[in-house]
Amino acid sequence: MLKQLTEDMKTAMKAGDKLRLSCIRMLRAAIKDKEIELGHGLDETEAMAVLAKLVKQRTDAASQYADAGRDDLKDKELAEVEIIQAYLPEPLSDDELDAIVDQAISQTGATGMRDMGKVMAIVKDRAAGRADMGKLSGIVKARLA
Repeated sequence: MLKQLTEDMKTAMKAGDKLRLSCIRMLRAAIKDKEIELGHGLDETEAMAVLAKLVKQRTDAASQYADAGRDDLKDKELAEVEIIQAYLPEPLSDDELDAIVDQAISQTGATGMRDMGKVMAIVKDRAAGRADMGKLSGIVKARLA
């Protein structure tokens, strides 16, 4: 992923696209910071988790800027979200999420809320980087309740 980011950074420099360039630099820095924190190079799943976290941060910031009436800053944050999402895999559809949850429940033999941890462990592995874990948690709770 770092190679792709480096190539895209060069392209953005040549094109004079300042927003894309600053966003890619921020992505590279976030990935490097995580590598230093963990003490090893990131695999694809770990890198996707970093990017998903950045998307969530930008989305939350855009919401706060909108509430404060700062449309200029909101638009910048949303533009960065679009750039970051280009590096993330296609999110899973609701039907795919339902299928993953159903498989995890049947695989673990979960019968109630006390089994939620087992189900979520399997669901997290299968949907890593391709779904909002909060949304998945809600689906699992609804099924186990």
